[in-house]
Amino acid sequence: MNLFNDLRALVIDCLDAMAAAGELPAGLDTSNVAVEPPRDAAHGDMATNAAMVLAKPAGQKPRDIAEKLAARLAADPRIATAEVAGPGFLNLRLAPAVWQGLVATVLGQGADFGRSDIGQRQKVNVEFVSANPTGPMHVGHVRGAVVGDALASLLDFAGWDVTREYYINDGGAQVDVLARSAYERYREANGLEPEIREGLYPGDYLIPVGAALKEKYGASLLDKGEEHWLAEIREFATDMMMDMIREDLAALGVTMDVFSSEKALYGTGKIEAALDRLKGMGLIYEGVLEPPKGKTPEDWEPREQTLFRSTAHGDDVDRPVMKSDGSWTYFAPDIAYHFDKVERGFDQLIDIFGADHGGYVKRMKAAVAALSGGRVPLDIKLIQLVKLWKNGEPFKMSKRAGTYVTLRDVVEQVGRDVTRFVMLTRKNDAPLDFDFDKVLEQSKDNPVFYVQYAHARVCSVLRKAAEAGIAADDATLAAADLTKLDHEAEIAVAKKLAEWPRLIEIAARTNEPHRVAFYLYELASDLHALWNRGNELPELRFLQEGDAATSQAKIALARSVAVVISAGLGILGVTPVEEMR
Repeated sequence: MNLFNDLRALVIDCLDAMAAAGELPAGLDTSNVAVEPPRDAAHGDMATNAAMVLAKPAGQKPRDIAEKLAARLAADPRIATAEVAGPGFLNLRLAPAVWQGLVATVLGQGADFGRSDIGQRQKVNVEFVSANPTGPMHVGHVRGAVVGDALASLLDFAGWDVTREYYINDGGAQVDVLARSAYERYREANGLEPEIREGLYPGDYLIPVGAALKEKYGASLLDKGEEHWLAEIREFATDMMMDMIREDLAALGVTMDVFSSEKALYGTGKIEAALDRLKGMGLIYEGVLEPPKGKTPEDWEPREQTLFRSTAHGDDVDRPVMKSDGSWTYFAPDIAYHFDKVERGFDQLIDIFGADHGGYVKRMKAAVAALSGGRVPLDIKLIQLVKLWKNGEPFKMSKRAGTYVTLRDVVEQVGRDVTRFVMLTRKNDAPLDFDFDKVLEQSKDNPVFYVQYAHARVCSVLRKAAEAGIAADDATLAAADLTKLDHEAEIAVAKKLAEWPRLIEIAARTNEPHRVAFYLYELASDLHALWNRGNELPELRFLQEGDAATSQAKIALARSVAVVISAGLGILGVTPVEEMR
């Protein structure tokens, strides 16, 4: 149930009736007619722009349309008042029974309240994390993993058919560095001093890899040139690193549906096939790029390369896909990988990239637009940096990783649920400060605590109801006399609950899961405010001594809040708590 959609349908029905009565021209386009919360809550519960949108095509003054529409809307029992404001905006106030009935709807639908079918089961691929398989996941990967996983859950909740995918970057030079680093740990396992020279990975996490190599190869690879061991150790170490990354993801509560390998694109003809497709469109050519903007590097020289005409699809410059020496650029396998996703039949692609991939956005969108004939949209979300603080100072690097703070460092410090929620307290493209002390505070300033506390408070009410012998199962509460919820503070909570289905649709359409975290904080605030007002006004307390019927109505409202908080936390991958410790 989306109350805003229901009221929009009522507005459209009234407009159709006006057209049938000759008050409006027939066939007007109503697609831009909206019903939304007013900018100022004092103006009403909802507002519609119908008169403003239709005035010009109808050849009428917006206020004239609004007054006729208001008269028709006021005849509906759900509408308490319909008032024309300004040049033709129409503000609506709903009858208390609407908000009271919403509580019963929430309890009746339970965790499915707010679930939507706007995705129409379209297939969407969400690629996220995709960390180089060269070590443990670091804190930057944590944020991308949480955003990607929560987005996937959000889209599923809103009706899409979602695939979570990890692209293993195992085709570049970094995996050769991994192999050489692992070889030094293999030498160490055989009693030799490792030579962790500059450019190699120094972290302790490679010590078990060295030990596993010794167990498999003994001393047979010692003192041999890398041409004898590089390929084997590269594959061996990559597999062990991916096992570690899977364990890291599991610690964060993330499970991927698909792991795709960059290396699998080489030597299979897939890169060539993707570029042949572009060549057939006239988008691959031999040419010389203009020098980079700004100061020209000393080693830059104009040289002929194989280029993708990405400017034909919105990019700023054309992009090389093959170097002058005949080797592929990094961009070429990425084109092939996205072509593979298009060929797998996805209707929409979403990539979650680190902030350092900003320059990749336009070229990748251009490639997908070309390869799909514009059929498959690609949305790329850039994840800004996370700054870690503890005791008022920047949190130091992890010895195990060698150069950075790992995912395990964060989760072990504060837990999975806190980690996930805090990573969604800012929009993905805004920097985020993660203070280990503050995220564990029990205060309103700590959003994860504040939301969890609201859920726990409701659970405490249910426990006390049980002790008092008041039936408080969802079916009983939904059938309670909800007309007893007549105080403005109670109606305000019901109004916030009504926003949940609309919020889901907006967040899903914009691919912004942080909106869910923001909403949950606001809903929790409303619940806490109602609780606190009960300290001053006994009639607002959830348990009314000697009055089971009134208690059940008020508990129904509180329980509805818990239902929505639990559903929202489920989307974020956070477990709701029943009591605070």
